[in-house]
Amino acid sequence: MNRNKNIRLLEEQEKWDLVVIGGGATGLGAALDAVTRGMKVLLIEKHDFSKGTSSKSTKLIHGGVRYLKNLEFRLVKKALKERYILKKNAPHLVRSINFIIPVYSWFHFLIYGIGLKFYDLISGKWSFGGTRLLGREKTIAHLKTLKNTGLKGGVQYKDGQFDDARFAISLAHTIEKEGGTLLNHFEFLSLKKTNKKTTHITGYDRIREEEHLVISRYLINATGVFSNNFMISISDQFKIRASRGTHIVLDRSFLKSESAIMIPKTNDGRVLFVIPWHQQTLIGTTDEESVNLNIDQIVPQEDLNFILNNVKNYLTKQPQKADIKSMFTGLRPLVSKNKTSSTSQLSRDHTLHRSQDGVLHVLGGKWTTYRLMGQEAMYYLLKDEKTNFRSSKTETLKLFGFKEHADFNDPLHVYGSEREKLRNFGSLESFSEKFFICEALIVYAINIEMAMTLEDILARRTRCLFIDATETLKIAPEVAQIMATVLKMDDKWTANQLDLFIPLASKYII
Repeated sequence: MNRNKNIRLLEEQEKWDLVVIGGGATGLGAALDAVTRGMKVLLIEKHDFSKGTSSKSTKLIHGGVRYLKNLEFRLVKKALKERYILKKNAPHLVRSINFIIPVYSWFHFLIYGIGLKFYDLISGKWSFGGTRLLGREKTIAHLKTLKNTGLKGGVQYKDGQFDDARFAISLAHTIEKEGGTLLNHFEFLSLKKTNKKTTHITGYDRIREEEHLVISRYLINATGVFSNNFMISISDQFKIRASRGTHIVLDRSFLKSESAIMIPKTNDGRVLFVIPWHQQTLIGTTDEESVNLNIDQIVPQEDLNFILNNVKNYLTKQPQKADIKSMFTGLRPLVSKNKTSSTSQLSRDHTLHRSQDGVLHVLGGKWTTYRLMGQEAMYYLLKDEKTNFRSSKTETLKLFGFKEHADFNDPLHVYGSEREKLRNFGSLESFSEKFFICEALIVYAINIEMAMTLEDILARRTRCLFIDATETLKIAPEVAQIMATVLKMDDKWTANQLDLFIPLASKYII
């Protein structure tokens, strides 16, 4: 992906079939489905691909065990099928892992066992593997840091895990490979409907600091929690409410397992996950409504207290605030028709709404169903139109970097079939002992992955900021200098990048 080339394509293209506003999971899914149908597609993102919620998830591709108690069987079935498709189409990015629910009463053994056997039944031919009931000793063998006082055993089931931001980059590559055009750091400003078949969109290139006029037949709003602030009016019948999901990252010693722990009920009825991720321990998530819609959230102290106070009931090694290596909050977009409902009770399903000006708003949803959301969005747009566009082919489309049997212990596995090409971009020797980052990754991210800022590289092309924020601040000057050399920027640019990144990174540090 080359941003300068894509700007030239933007200037040369007189009219697009579709413009997608928003470069997270929802927007990328819609753009991918559209481009595989033969449409001329432009996707624009104000910040960077997956900058918002889509890089701050719990890193799970799952059917949603907890949705069963809300009787959302249809959503669970859809998600389980999509989970299977995602792993099939991107095995270098999605893997199955064991989740274990520790059980401290025989009654819960029965309840969780029945629930997860039903989960197996729904998954059917899309199953990742069946549920197993584990005795006390086997549970302890799998989870060496689990508190075992009163432990009866565990219920083990399988679900999916991925690296969200890297998945987004693979999607962006795939869209471009199929003929689409993408621009990050390109802001939507306004639109003007000229007739039933033409929309004029004004956008602003935040890198070059210049405005562009874009003409399109269709327009999709995929701005997530920011949909309420979208200039186009959406229905008064529902609104997007933001559910805050906070996560903390600890040293791997707090879990010491390749299996994850699912804590089915906290002190207020929500769930927590303790997951191995990038050789660390990821714990989350909370589920609190947030009225602050800043894309770079400061993690509230009450969220940290909630996570630490609940997880201490399950781990022998008690995490303290000082043990937190990184912390982050994502805002999940939930569709609400009832202002009094708690966000924890709202469905994770998505809604499609076409406003009077013809704009299709894709609202709600989650990473696991991103592909289905895109497919349904395009069907909705085109169902009453006479066009020559093809049917969707995303169900069988292999994503960029596709490689079977990836080694998930290799920090470079996310590059899949492109892994060996990294050697052409510089040294593969990591200049940090806390995580893997090297010259080749930085140069590759700039030349091939459209990384434009220091944050793009340290937060999303690599996951350094999410793994160890303090260490990331230490290496930031070296990364900025490598970037400046590749981009042919001066010391003023380097200093500006550090001035922007340091306050951002401080939000990830306790």
